[in-house]
Amino acid sequence: MNEEKELREIVSYWVKKSMDSLDAAEDELKAGRLSFSVNRIYYACFYIVTAVLLQEKLRFKKHSGVRAAFHKHFVKLGLISREHGQLYDELFEARQRGDYIELVSFEKEIVTKWFNQAMEFVETVKLLLND
Repeated sequence: MNEEKELREIVSYWVKKSMDSLDAAEDELKAGRLSFSVNRIYYACFYIVTAVLLQEKLRFKKHSGVRAAFHKHFVKLGLISREHGQLYDELFEARQRGDYIELVSFEKEIVTKWFNQAMEFVETVKLLLND
């Protein structure tokens, strides 16, 4: 398999993970498991950002590297809106709180808003992918 074809397959893999995470986020939201929904909402965005960065042959081992590169290569260049960049950062922080800090809870209205914004985020970032 040539390198370009392998890269396309890997990008497709992360796109599918993003879509699966959105589905899981919705299921968790409906079940009232808000912290788990926040986790899946963030990961839906993280996976699609990973896909678009990989397309540019940019790989990172840490979430902080993915965030920084996303802002540098897409938000600062105006390819993605500042609002979407801010959402990505907000979701990262929320996921960190929900996963690692005791007694954190989320309001259903906020998680529902984040879910809807994440669906738009994923679709917007997907537009940057070569088919």
